[in-house]
Amino acid sequence: MANRLGWRVAEPDLLTRSLAHRSWCAENPGAGSNERLEFLGDAVLGLVVTDYLYRTYPDMPEGELAKVRASVVNSAVLAEVAAELEIGDALLLGKGEDQSGGRQKPSILADAMESVIGAIYIDRGWSDSEAMVMRLLGRRIEAAAAGPGGHDYKTRLQELCAQTFDQLPVYVLIEEGPDHAKEFSAEVHVQGRPRGSGRGRSKKQAEQAAARAAWESVLADVDGNAADGPDAS
Repeated sequence: MANRLGWRVAEPDLLTRSLAHRSWCAENPGAGSNERLEFLGDAVLGLVVTDYLYRTYPDMPEGELAKVRASVVNSAVLAEVAAELEIGDALLLGKGEDQSGGRQKPSILADAMESVIGAIYIDRGWSDSEAMVMRLLGRRIEAAAAGPGGHDYKTRLQELCAQTFDQLPVYVLIEEGPDHAKEFSAEVHVQGRPRGSGRGRSKKQAEQAAARAAWESVLADVDGNAADGPDAS
């Protein structure tokens, strides 16, 4: 995992600690969890993104800066980055948490991503941790800044699924047609079942269309469940 991050680890124990979930520590008395590193990594992450936005977009109002930062510094995005880095495979989890799918839970992945950032800051200092954060999030920051506060539907769906189900959506993509006239169809699965589909002339268009359909479907269910709750009139 350190290689995927481009992290030359000076203190290997830090890497181990950054991946140690509290469920593992409960089964291994004396072991320290990653929660303190997570606390530090959250602060480092926020400052890196804030500093970059402040310096790069001098004319952007404070309110829009906050929206862009929030669209990048959130549990859904961090969980997605952690999944891309396969951090889940390296986590130290208790047996129960592992068996219940803890390696795929967005909340655990997001916390681990922050703890890894904290560990890199302790191990390598500000410059290396800043460079690593920008390497992982720079593209997302630029996309968010291009339309401040305007989340695309893939991001909206990721955030909704992370908050509601503690899972991320899964996309299935199919290419059709000859190379000069490619068309793509996408289907998005939430909790193991299809919730939206879409087509487009690019992968991005197809996935965005599928994400929009799924977001509207899931949101309708969430709103419906809330209306049927004990406080509904």
